[in-house]
Amino acid sequence: MLDVGGSELVIIGVVALIVIGPKDLPEMFRTLGRFTGKLRSMARDFQRAMESAADQSGVKDVAKDLKTMTSSKNLGLDAVKDAASKFEKWDPLKPAAAKAASGTKPAPTSAAAAATAAVSSATVAADAAAAVTEAPAAAGTALGPNTQALADRVAAAKISAAETAEAIRATRNATLAAEPVSETPPGPAA
Repeated sequence: MLDVGGSELVIIGVVALIVIGPKDLPEMFRTLGRFTGKLRSMARDFQRAMESAADQSGVKDVAKDLKTMTSSKNLGLDAVKDAASKFEKWDPLKPAAAKAASGTKPAPTSAAAAATAAVSSATVAADAAAAVTEAPAAAGTALGPNTQALADRVAAAKISAAETAEAIRATRNATLAAEPVSETPPGPAA
């Protein structure tokens, strides 16, 4: 409203003291106070009259209904937000990471052990890929074109991993058959 600072009030007070005089100044302030009091009471009465008219016409009910109709809960936006937050927190590799962490073994000491480790890591990778693609299919939901393409690629990778695992098993069996079995444990060389 009026932007009157302290220095402006001092100047107005000095001018009022000079123009009106020290005798009539208190009477003028009383009159000014009564006038502002009447203005404030009139403003309060006007505001009450407008609120009662709004109550009688039902504007508050309409406003309340409008707020409830457009609330995010009634529009289903809460469910969308929950689904989006769950999707953002979802990590498709989490089951694979847990299996890979539990399936880690120390470094192999022979060719047979290396082949066994390779087979187990290929199995873990295939299981992780299967978990990613089989979850929507198990739920009975139709897959979109991009998801179906991903599922096809994962299925091809599973087949390739299975073939590689079978080749490694065959190599391991051939290596085990070719290695002589020693009955004395290896000890320090003399």
